[in-house]
Amino acid sequence: MNSILSVFDVLKIQNTRLYFTSMALFALCNLIPMQAQNQTQTATFGAGCFWCVEAVFQELKGVSKVVSGYSGGHIKNPSYKEVCNETTGHAEVAQITFDPTVITYAELLEVFFTTHDPTTLNKQGNDSGTQYRSAIFYHTPEQKIIAEKAIQYVTSIALYDVPIVTEIVPLVHFYAAEDYHQNYYTLNANKNPYCSAIISPKVKKFREKFANKLK
Repeated sequence: MNSILSVFDVLKIQNTRLYFTSMALFALCNLIPMQAQNQTQTATFGAGCFWCVEAVFQELKGVSKVVSGYSGGHIKNPSYKEVCNETTGHAEVAQITFDPTVITYAELLEVFFTTHDPTTLNKQGNDSGTQYRSAIFYHTPEQKIIAEKAIQYVTSIALYDVPIVTEIVPLVHFYAAEDYHQNYYTLNANKNPYCSAIISPKVKKFREKFANKLK
């Protein structure tokens, strides 16, 4: 993996419009109205096991809540067992509530693309299955545009040596996971071997890379 230029410093939300700096290899998109910046916003990402995703994003300044759950499937209120059996079509996701005056959607995408592998289809490390797919569930047309431009940029700078397979799809439904999945790493870091073997190293690297964005 090549080094990244504070990737989404390139993507900035200012007042009511999107701007892309000349450093980016994007075509300048049309200026579009953005949601009022004095309101909290929501992002929903699938990046493998939701325990890992939650552990990372809940440490960011500007993030007020992270809920682990399921999106992208075809039944209502799926259970963890059903999702793991790959019978519902859902991905494990983290839904993030954030203050865009403190951290932008573009900055969240920078964390997203550099804390999981967006090039492996239905797989993160040893976790394999469609529920572990890399996915961005956009809440607004503006989020869709930013996500598409982000993938174009990450591809243009060859951040990864192989194509990105992250899907960009509209959020239709989000179902919160069972209570025992919430705040999982914080409550189980020293209890579950998966936490110490998989999540702790990921969180350590994240903290080192994004030290200036931590709470």
